[in-house]
Amino acid sequence: MPFALFIAVALSAAFTAAMRRHALAHSMVDVPNERSSHANPTPRGGGVALVLVFSALSTLLAPWLGWSATALMAMLGGGAVVAGIGYLDDHGDVAARWRLMAHFVAAFVALSALAAHGGLPTVPLGSWILDLGVFGYLFAALFIVWLLNLYNFMDGIDGLAGVELVTVSGGAALLLFWQGAPISASWLLLLAACGLGFLVWNWPPAKIFMGDAGSGFLGFVLAVFALWTGGEGGIGVWAWGILLGVFLVDATWTLIRRVSLGQRFYEAHRIHAYQYASREFGAHKPVTLGVAAINIGWLLPWAALATWFPGLGGLFLVIAWAPLVFLCWWFKAGVPESA
Repeated sequence: MPFALFIAVALSAAFTAAMRRHALAHSMVDVPNERSSHANPTPRGGGVALVLVFSALSTLLAPWLGWSATALMAMLGGGAVVAGIGYLDDHGDVAARWRLMAHFVAAFVALSALAAHGGLPTVPLGSWILDLGVFGYLFAALFIVWLLNLYNFMDGIDGLAGVELVTVSGGAALLLFWQGAPISASWLLLLAACGLGFLVWNWPPAKIFMGDAGSGFLGFVLAVFALWTGGEGGIGVWAWGILLGVFLVDATWTLIRRVSLGQRFYEAHRIHAYQYASREFGAHKPVTLGVAAINIGWLLPWAALATWFPGLGGLFLVIAWAPLVFLCWWFKAGVPESA
């Protein structure tokens, strides 16, 4: 497995470099505007390399590492739909309704595979075990679609989406190893390794951006992993909610705040907490490093507690999220810049 991880990092970095050359040759460049968080024209679409490398290595390594065909369908079947519509959007605007339709189709593919595998994980609430039954699939579909979209929203400064990928998947892999689930853990380590290769080119100052194809795919895959590994012997929905806290809280708070202020929620903007923070610090790197520190030093320990004491997972999530909510309030996430 260590050799496979090294290959994943190297291939991801090499393919990202190739995508950068392709983007420059075909004028696929993000030019800064009033909604941008960057100052210089930068190639986009580098996430395609991450998608291709992770998908190819997952398929090749599946028989060796014991990954089931059902799991591959859930991750890569639906993921291909998300990456495909994202790729089209990167090359020319696709109407929001068509993107949303494709996202729900991808969620249906993943949830069909999950149903065949044994169904959705239950939710521990103190001494109770909550099983949502058929309604759980509706909530799960909404969760998948929201996470893949918010991952796109949060991919707005150099290195942030890559750092989130590496720290969340790496942290989840560590917890799964502790839980005696090395097969799922090895798959998440492969995802983290692909993210490291991409970060070689996306680390501040970024030489290429991820693009919708990459960010949507990653949000989708992490959502499916959260549902797939949330059963007995896994790490549960509370732990995943904690690990993904930075992105979940910032994106959700910002959306709710914008709607409450009468803004058009579907319009592009740059008023997430992380975007305000990057302007206040005058650079992207301090915010990206700060998110890495929060994920590893604050959220991972609480996710571990939620894994070991699942009945108290909801309480641990509230405690873990509280400072994140405060930061959103402090940086005025969702409030227009002119306010």
